Amino acid sequence: MSWGLCVIAHVPHVRYNAQEDSKDGIMAPDEITLKLRDMRAASGLSLSKVAEMTGVSKAMLGQIERGESSPTIATLWKIAKGFQLPLSALIETANGDPSVFQTVTFPGSIEVKIVFPFDSALGAETFHVSLTPNQCHESPAHAAGVTEEVFVLSGTLEILRGEAWVPLNAGQGLRFAADLPHGYRAGAQGAAFLNMHHYGQHSEFPENGKG
Repeated sequence: MSWGLCVIAHVPHVRYNAQEDSKDGIMAPDEITLKLRDMRAASGLSLSKVAEMTGVSKAMLGQIERGESSPTIATLWKIAKGFQLPLSALIETANGDPSVFQTVTFPGSIEVKIVFPFDSALGAETFHVSLTPNQCHESPAHAAGVTEEVFVLSGTLEILRGEAWVPLNAGQGLRFAADLPHGYRAGAQGAAFLNMHHYGQHSEFPENGKG
Protein backbone atom coordinates (compact mmCIF):
# COMPACT_ATOMS: atom_id res chain seq x y z
CA MET A 1 0.00 0.00 0.00
CA SER A 2 1.38 3.37 -1.00
CA TRP A 3 0.72 6.63 0.82
CA GLY A 4 2.86 8.61 -1.62
CA LEU A 5 -0.03 10.82 -2.74
CA CYS A 6 -1.19 11.60 0.77
CA VAL A 7 0.15 15.02 1.70
CA ILE A 8 -0.63 15.94 5.28
CA ALA A 9 -1.98 19.48 5.61
CA HIS A 10 -1.12 21.67 8.58
CA VAL A 11 -3.97 22.48 10.93
CA PRO A 12 -3.34 25.25 13.49
CA HIS A 13 -3.53 24.44 17.20
CA VAL A 14 -6.97 25.99 17.40
CA ARG A 15 -8.86 24.20 20.16
CA TYR A 16 -7.17 21.13 21.54
CA ASN A 17 -4.19 23.11 22.84
CA ALA A 18 -6.20 26.12 23.97
CA GLN A 19 -6.44 26.70 27.71
CA GLU A 20 -10.22 26.42 27.82
CA ASP A 21 -12.65 24.31 29.80
CA SER A 22 -15.38 22.10 28.39
CA LYS A 23 -18.45 24.19 29.23
CA ASP A 24 -18.86 25.14 25.56
CA GLY A 25 -18.28 21.63 24.30
CA ILE A 26 -14.55 22.17 23.74
CA MET A 27 -12.37 19.65 25.48
CA ALA A 28 -9.56 21.00 27.62
CA PRO A 29 -6.18 19.24 27.28
CA ASP A 30 -6.06 18.23 30.95
CA GLU A 31 -9.32 16.29 30.60
CA ILE A 32 -7.62 13.66 28.44
CA THR A 33 -4.70 13.60 30.88
CA LEU A 34 -7.09 12.92 33.77
CA LYS A 35 -8.97 10.26 31.83
CA LEU A 36 -5.77 8.37 31.07
CA ARG A 37 -4.58 8.63 34.66
CA ASP A 38 -7.91 7.38 35.95
CA MET A 39 -7.98 4.49 33.48
CA ARG A 40 -4.54 3.30 34.48
CA ALA A 41 -5.23 3.75 38.20
CA ALA A 42 -8.49 1.82 37.94
CA SER A 43 -6.76 -1.01 36.09
CA GLY A 44 -3.83 -1.13 38.52
CA LEU A 45 -1.42 -1.34 35.60
CA SER A 46 2.10 0.04 35.38
CA LEU A 47 3.18 2.37 32.59
CA SER A 48 5.26 -0.48 31.20
CA LYS A 49 2.23 -2.78 31.02
CA VAL A 50 0.06 -0.10 29.40
CA ALA A 51 2.84 0.54 26.86
CA GLU A 52 2.84 -3.18 26.07
CA MET A 53 -0.96 -3.23 25.72
CA THR A 54 -1.25 -0.15 23.55
CA GLY A 55 1.96 0.06 21.54
CA VAL A 56 2.47 3.61 22.87
CA SER A 57 5.90 4.07 24.45
CA LYS A 58 6.25 4.29 28.23
CA ALA A 59 7.93 7.69 27.83
CA MET A 60 5.05 9.06 25.76
CA LEU A 61 2.43 7.70 28.18
CA GLY A 62 4.27 9.35 31.06
CA GLN A 63 4.41 12.67 29.22
CA ILE A 64 0.68 12.51 28.51
CA GLU A 65 -0.17 11.68 32.13
CA ARG A 66 1.97 14.58 33.36
CA GLY A 67 0.38 16.97 30.88
CA GLU A 68 3.68 17.51 29.09
CA SER A 69 2.47 16.20 25.73
CA SER A 70 -0.86 16.27 23.89
CA PRO A 71 -1.70 12.89 22.33
CA THR A 72 -2.47 12.69 18.63
CA ILE A 73 -5.69 11.05 17.51
CA ALA A 74 -3.61 8.08 16.28
CA THR A 75 -2.15 7.71 19.79
CA LEU A 76 -5.62 7.88 21.34
CA TRP A 77 -6.83 5.17 18.96
CA LYS A 78 -3.95 2.95 20.11
CA ILE A 79 -4.80 3.60 23.76
CA ALA A 80 -8.50 2.96 23.18
CA LYS A 81 -7.69 -0.26 21.33
CA GLY A 82 -5.34 -1.43 24.10
CA PHE A 83 -7.92 -0.78 26.84
CA GLN A 84 -10.75 -2.13 24.65
CA LEU A 85 -12.63 1.16 24.82
CA PRO A 86 -14.45 3.21 22.16
CA LEU A 87 -12.75 6.43 21.08
CA SER A 88 -15.46 8.65 22.56
CA ALA A 89 -14.63 7.28 26.03
CA LEU A 90 -11.33 9.16 25.80
CA ILE A 91 -12.48 12.44 24.29
CA GLU A 92 -16.00 12.95 25.65
CA THR A 93 -16.16 15.84 28.11
CA ALA A 94 -17.20 15.12 31.67
CA ASN A 95 -19.73 17.97 31.93
CA GLY A 96 -20.73 18.38 28.32
CA ASP A 97 -24.25 19.43 27.39
CA PRO A 98 -25.65 16.58 25.22
CA SER A 99 -27.19 19.20 22.94
CA VAL A 100 -23.74 20.66 22.18
CA PHE A 101 -21.25 18.86 19.92
CA GLN A 102 -18.07 18.26 21.90
CA THR A 103 -15.09 19.26 19.81
CA VAL A 104 -11.44 18.24 19.81
CA THR A 105 -9.01 19.67 17.26
CA PHE A 106 -5.81 17.65 17.02
CA PRO A 107 -2.65 19.62 16.12
CA GLY A 108 -1.61 18.92 12.54
CA SER A 109 -4.56 16.59 12.08
CA ILE A 110 -8.36 16.63 12.08
CA GLU A 111 -11.20 18.29 13.98
CA VAL A 112 -13.55 15.79 15.62
CA LYS A 113 -16.97 16.56 17.08
CA ILE A 114 -18.85 13.92 19.02
CA VAL A 115 -22.38 13.72 17.58
CA PHE A 116 -23.38 10.59 19.52
CA PRO A 117 -21.01 9.09 22.14
CA PHE A 118 -20.65 5.34 22.36
CA ASP A 119 -23.93 3.48 22.95
CA SER A 120 -23.46 -0.01 24.35
CA ALA A 121 -26.85 -1.18 23.06
CA LEU A 122 -25.90 -0.25 19.50
CA GLY A 123 -22.15 -0.87 19.80
CA ALA A 124 -21.61 2.38 17.92
CA GLU A 125 -20.55 6.04 18.13
CA THR A 126 -20.81 8.89 15.61
CA PHE A 127 -18.47 11.79 14.89
CA HIS A 128 -18.53 14.87 12.66
CA VAL A 129 -15.12 15.25 11.00
CA SER A 130 -13.80 18.29 9.12
CA LEU A 131 -10.89 18.34 6.69
CA THR A 132 -9.33 21.47 5.21
CA PRO A 133 -8.82 21.76 1.40
CA ASN A 134 -6.65 18.90 0.12
CA GLN A 135 -6.00 17.67 3.66
CA CYS A 136 -5.25 13.98 4.04
CA HIS A 137 -5.51 11.97 7.24
CA GLU A 138 -4.12 8.47 7.72
CA SER A 139 -5.73 6.20 10.29
CA PRO A 140 -4.19 3.06 11.82
CA ALA A 141 -6.09 -0.20 11.96
CA HIS A 142 -8.70 -0.22 14.71
CA ALA A 143 -9.67 -3.21 16.84
CA ALA A 144 -10.72 -6.40 15.06
CA GLY A 145 -14.27 -6.24 13.74
CA VAL A 146 -14.62 -2.45 13.73
CA THR A 147 -16.55 -1.11 10.72
CA GLU A 148 -16.79 2.53 9.67
CA GLU A 149 -19.52 4.30 7.75
CA VAL A 150 -18.75 7.65 6.15
CA PHE A 151 -21.43 10.02 4.83
CA VAL A 152 -20.21 13.19 3.10
CA LEU A 153 -22.06 16.36 4.15
CA SER A 154 -20.15 18.90 2.06
CA GLY A 155 -17.22 19.06 -0.33
CA THR A 156 -15.61 16.03 -1.93
CA LEU A 157 -13.81 13.20 -0.18
CA GLU A 158 -11.77 10.14 -1.04
CA ILE A 159 -11.55 7.12 1.25
CA LEU A 160 -8.55 4.81 1.13
CA ARG A 161 -10.06 1.33 1.29
CA GLY A 162 -7.54 -1.44 0.79
CA GLU A 163 -5.16 -0.10 -1.84
CA ALA A 164 -7.64 2.09 -3.74
CA TRP A 165 -9.00 5.58 -3.13
CA VAL A 166 -12.80 5.64 -3.44
CA PRO A 167 -14.20 9.09 -4.47
CA LEU A 168 -17.32 10.42 -2.76
CA ASN A 169 -19.39 13.56 -3.35
CA ALA A 170 -21.73 15.31 -0.92
CA GLY A 171 -24.71 13.06 -0.25
CA GLN A 172 -22.74 9.85 -0.85
CA GLY A 173 -21.50 7.33 1.69
CA LEU A 174 -19.27 4.30 2.09
CA ARG A 175 -19.05 1.42 4.56
CA PHE A 176 -15.69 -0.31 5.03
CA ALA A 177 -13.69 -2.49 7.39
CA ALA A 178 -11.70 -0.22 9.73
CA ASP A 179 -9.57 -2.97 11.26
CA LEU A 180 -7.11 -2.31 8.44
CA PRO A 181 -5.13 0.90 7.79
CA HIS A 182 -7.31 3.43 5.95
CA GLY A 183 -7.41 7.12 5.13
CA TYR A 184 -9.45 10.18 4.21
CA ARG A 185 -8.51 12.83 1.63
CA ALA A 186 -10.47 16.04 0.99
CA GLY A 187 -10.86 17.77 -2.33
CA ALA A 188 -9.99 21.36 -3.21
CA GLN A 189 -12.94 22.76 -1.22
CA GLY A 190 -12.33 20.67 1.88
CA ALA A 191 -14.84 18.21 3.27
CA ALA A 192 -17.12 17.59 6.21
CA PHE A 193 -18.53 14.15 6.91
CA LEU A 194 -20.24 11.96 9.46
CA ASN A 195 -18.04 9.08 10.61
CA MET A 196 -19.81 6.21 12.37
CA HIS A 197 -17.86 3.49 14.18
CA HIS A 198 -19.50 0.10 14.70
CA TYR A 199 -17.59 -2.09 17.13
CA GLY A 200 -19.19 -5.44 16.35
CA GLN A 201 -18.15 -8.04 18.90
CA HIS A 202 -16.78 -5.24 21.11
CA SER A 203 -20.29 -3.97 21.85
CA GLU A 204 -19.91 -5.40 25.37
CA PHE A 205 -18.09 -2.16 26.31
CA PRO A 206 -19.61 -0.52 29.40
CA GLU A 207 -22.42 1.92 28.64
CA ASN A 208 -21.04 5.06 26.97
CA GLY A 209 -17.60 3.51 27.22
CA LYS A 210 -17.30 4.18 30.93
CA GLY A 211 -16.57 1.53 33.50
